[in-house]
Amino acid sequence: MANIELRNVVKRFGALEVIRGVDLQIEHGEFCVFVGPSGCGKSTLLRMISGLEDITGGEVLIDGKPVNNVSAAERGLSMVFQSYALYPHMSVRQNLSFGLENVRTPKDVIDAKVRDVATMLQIDQLLERRPKELSGGQRQRVAIGRAVVREPLGFLFDEPLSNLDAELRVEMRGEISSLHRRLGNSMIYVTHDQVEAMTMADKIAVLRAGLVEQYGRPLELYNRPANLFVAGFIGSPKMNFLEGRISADDPAEIVLDSGERLRVPAGKFSGGPDQRVTIGIRPTDLDLSGDGIRLDVGGVEQLGGESHIFGTTADGRKLTLHTQGQTPVAIGEEIRISVPSDRMHLFDTQSGKTLLSE
Repeated sequence: MANIELRNVVKRFGALEVIRGVDLQIEHGEFCVFVGPSGCGKSTLLRMISGLEDITGGEVLIDGKPVNNVSAAERGLSMVFQSYALYPHMSVRQNLSFGLENVRTPKDVIDAKVRDVATMLQIDQLLERRPKELSGGQRQRVAIGRAVVREPLGFLFDEPLSNLDAELRVEMRGEISSLHRRLGNSMIYVTHDQVEAMTMADKIAVLRAGLVEQYGRPLELYNRPANLFVAGFIGSPKMNFLEGRISADDPAEIVLDSGERLRVPAGKFSGGPDQRVTIGIRPTDLDLSGDGIRLDVGGVEQLGGESHIFGTTADGRKLTLHTQGQTPVAIGEEIRISVPSDRMHLFDTQSGKTLLSE
C-alpha cells in the first residue's frame, strides 16, 4: 500500500497552466476519486502522479519520498487506461505475464501469479484468447489483471469504464470496488461520472479548471458542499437553484426574485440584510404542498417506483421534483411545492461560497 501526497503541484504547457497548485493527501489503502468536467485537469493530475507527465512545480511524494525525478517504472504504481492498452498480438496469458517477464521473475512464480489473478477476475477460461476475441468487459478485466499481477503499491485508473455500456459499467464498478476491498491497496480513479465517484470512493476530489474545489468523503460533499460548483456537480438528479436576497425587514426571510418568500435555516446562516443569495435544494427534498412556491409543470416522467416532475417558477427558474411512487400531476398543471428550510443549502451569489455553518 502507498501513501500518496501532492504538495502545491503545478503543471504548465507553455504559458497555459492546467494544474494550479493542488494539495492532496491520499492515505494508505484509500480509494480516492478525481471527478470533474472534461478539461478540468483530472487525467493530467493522474499522469503526473504516475510519472507519465512531468511536474512543472511542487512535489509528488510516495510514502514520504519525493518522486518528481523518479521514472514511472520505478514509482511502484500500476495504471489502467481507458483504451485498455493490451498487446493485440499476445494472448491474455502473455499480456498478464509480460511485465513480470521483463523484470526476470521466475517462470513458476509468473505462472502462479497469472493463475491466481485470472481466477480472481474470472478470466481464467480466457487465457489463450487474444484481445480481439474478447468483449469490452473481458478486455477491461485483462487490463486490470495486468496491473494487479505486478503487486504494485497502488493503482491508478484513468476513466477505465467509459468505453463500456451502461449495464456493464455498473457491473465493473462493483468488481473494482470488490477488488479494492480484497487487495487493500491505495487506488486513485479518474472519472467525469459523479455517480461512479459517489458509489466507489472513500474520498472524492472535485476538480475545476486545475483546482480542487472540495476534497472529502462522498456524503460530506453531498450534504455540505463548499460552493455552488460542488453543489451542482455532486448528486443525481442535480440540485435545483433559486435566486433571491435576504429581506431587509426580516433577516430570517429570503425574498425570491419571483416575490415569494422562504425561511432561512435557523441558527446556521451567516448572511446579512439585502445580501444576494442562491438557494440550493435537491429534487428529493422538495415536497408537494398547497402553500409553497408556484411551479408550472412542463414535464412528467413516470418510472413506476418513482417519478420526476419538471417545472418552471414564476421568475423562469427550472426545477426538478423527485417523488417516490407514481404521481397524479400532469403536464400543464400549476402546483405548489414547499422548500423545507432544514434541507436548504445557501450560497453567496457573488462568491459562490456556502453561507451555512456546520
